Amino acid sequence: MNKTLVLLSAVFLAACQPTEKSAETDAVDAADSMQDRIAEALDAQPDEVKARYRYRHPRETLEFFGIAPGMTIVEGLPGRGWYTKVLLPYLGGNGHLIGASYSLEMWPLFSFANEEFLAERNAWLGNWPVEAEGWWGDDGATVAAYHLGSMPDGIAGTADAVFLVRVLHNLARFENAGQGDFLTTALAESYAVLKPGGILGVVQHHARDDMPDDWADGSKGYLKRQFVIEQIEQAGFEFVAESDMNANDNDQPGTDDFVWRLPPTFATSRDDPDLKAQYEAVGESNRMTLKFRKPR
Repeated sequence: MNKTLVLLSAVFLAACQPTEKSAETDAVDAADSMQDRIAEALDAQPDEVKARYRYRHPRETLEFFGIAPGMTIVEGLPGRGWYTKVLLPYLGGNGHLIGASYSLEMWPLFSFANEEFLAERNAWLGNWPVEAEGWWGDDGATVAAYHLGSMPDGIAGTADAVFLVRVLHNLARFENAGQGDFLTTALAESYAVLKPGGILGVVQHHARDDMPDDWADGSKGYLKRQFVIEQIEQAGFEFVAESDMNANDNDQPGTDDFVWRLPPTFATSRDDPDLKAQYEAVGESNRMTLKFRKPR
């Protein structure tokens, strides 16, 4: 009888061990699969995009925010798709990407907003998802879009993360212009669209603390770290962590400077090769990388 019990116990333990090992193996395989997917997405980009990796650190940034295949992500101001073209194949066929552009009431406040530009902005809601679908490859995320200030009710509480890269300065700049409250509204919608425990990831041009507040109001592209944190916490988020991965100490603007003097824009040196070379040596802007969470 005792021998029988010993044998049965041994069989039971042997049966359990592969299950535990399998769980560990599955976790490792899942992590490896994530690494492979993001590597493939990044490797597939053209050389001019890859040239910006040393400043923008897309892999490290996405990993810091915990963005993973299969998630639903809201990407603020996706524009021509610099990050979108990485996110779509990385999120994969089970993922969903929602582009969120500036409010139609905000675009006319830009000095360069001529009639043709505004017509393109008005058509963006219908045009961008169609264009983005051409970027996703054989196994890419589905795509949707909305304008900040007009978030559809049906997507509230559905997103795993909101991804705001170099988006907040214009929202802050025009907060009290026109119909106003652009920053407040965008952060409120970011909170509303997230699931409990969802992540808000921010990468933003970083103004030094010693710069004047009226210079660091977003109109020059830069915001102060404490201002950003305070605004996001007031929207209900919890501050989780920060990283200096996108910092650049070479970027030391004066009060006469704005962020668009630097690459890739070179707004003030397009016809001055020597000055352009100086700004190329500086690199892209100094950026804060901040992670927040919607409370569970």
